[in-house]
Amino acid sequence: MGGRSRFLSSWLLAAVLACSVVGAGCERRDDRVYDSDHGDYHAWNRDEVAHYNQWATESHRDPNRDFRRLPPDEQKQYWTWRHSHGDPDHR
Repeated sequence: MGGRSRFLSSWLLAAVLACSVVGAGCERRDDRVYDSDHGDYHAWNRDEVAHYNQWATESHRDPNRDFRRLPPDEQKQYWTWRHSHGDPDHR
């Protein structure tokens, strides 16, 4: 039984590690947003959220609304505004 228990423990550890690696890869992709009009990616991090909140406030939109749920036209308006307000973090 000891050998079987070690085998199962090893298998479980490998499965957990594999899931964490796969999950970490997905998180990195989710942290980037593609700007199709300008043909670049932007890291969606604390700085980008601050810019998004500023844009939303200035344009009388809800800053708590998820950017990815905005209609494409509003996303385009944000990226146009963003490119004219400093150098975004391109990745």
